[in-house]
This record gives sequence, structure tokens and C-alpha cells, in this order.
Amino acid sequence: MAKSSDQSGTVIIKKYANRRLYNTESSSYITLEHLAQMTRDGRDFKVIDAKTEDDITHNVLTQIIMEEESRGQTMLPVSFLRQLISLYGDSMQSMVPQYLEASMEAFRRNQSQFRQAMEGAFAGGPFAEIAKRNMDMFEAAANAFKAGGGTGMPPFAAPQPQQPAAPTAASTGGDDLSSLKDQLAQIQEKLNKLGS
Repeated sequence: MAKSSDQSGTVIIKKYANRRLYNTESSSYITLEHLAQMTRDGRDFKVIDAKTEDDITHNVLTQIIMEEESRGQTMLPVSFLRQLISLYGDSMQSMVPQYLEASMEAFRRNQSQFRQAMEGAFAGGPFAEIAKRNMDMFEAAANAFKAGGGTGMPPFAAPQPQQPAAPTAASTGGDDLSSLKDQLAQIQEKLNKLGS
């Protein structure tokens, strides 16, 4: 009889012939969605075939990915899938799992650092409002870029005529803050034109 979890705290899930999954920790039947949520929550689990006692965790995790992809939550581009399939049987196949694992770990770290930086920028202080406005402008520019203006090309892919540079505060002897506000207004006006 399998224990509900091993010494490392890994939850044991039994999969029966009728495709039902049984969580030995909670003594209840669960679905693939439950396992997906456990994964998102960072819970470690191991799925074993109830009859043969074989570890089938890999197969079940792949099945969860297929379920998510079929719901329109696609994260795996076709080109990536083609490349991955082409590596089966290749001499480099043994290196792919370690490479993908290291790449995903680096992505997770970068994502975490970006979130922390953004939270720090908006947490308060004198530059919080400026950072928020910059992010709003960045998002507006990104949305305008995605829209493509109906031409299939990014709206600012075509070369734009050069505008004469606005005089700086140093050259006019004016106030730095006033100059920055004017420049921000000009940028916002350009973004508004791109978005429309």
C-alpha cells in the first residue's frame, strides 16, 4: 500500500484503470485541474499507476499541458513543437531536458525580479507617479504596436520625418520640470496619434 506522501513531502496520487485520480493525502478523488492547481501552488506530487505501481507523473503532466493547450491557453508555438519533435532520436536529445529546465528556471528568476522591481517602483516615494505614467505610456505604445494600424505592419515601422529637437531647459534657461512636462506631452500626443 502506497503512503500518502514520502519523506520529502511529495504527495502520492494513484491513477486507476478508469482514469480516476486519487489523492492519498486528502483521501479523495481529484481531477487534472486539481493537479494543475497543485503545480501552480508549488506542491510536489508523484502519480503512480494503481495496478503496476509505475511512476507515470511525466505522462500526467504532459496530459495537463495538452488540456491547457486545448482550452486556448496556448503557450507552445508550433515552431517550438516542431523543433522539439525533430530532436527526438537526435544525438542532442539527451541534452534537451537539462537545457529546457535551465532555460525555464532562468525565465522564472527573471520574471520574479521584474515583478519585484515593478512592485518597488509603485510602492511609493517621489517617483512612483512618474513610473506609473511611464508604464501607462509603454503599454499604450505596445498596444499601438500590436494593432499594426490594419496594414499588417507595426504603425511606426515606416520611417517618420525627423522633428526638430525641442529646445532643452539648459539652452533656454527655462525650468527643467517645465521642459520635461512639455516633452512628455509631445510624446503622449504622438502615442495618441499612433493609437488612433
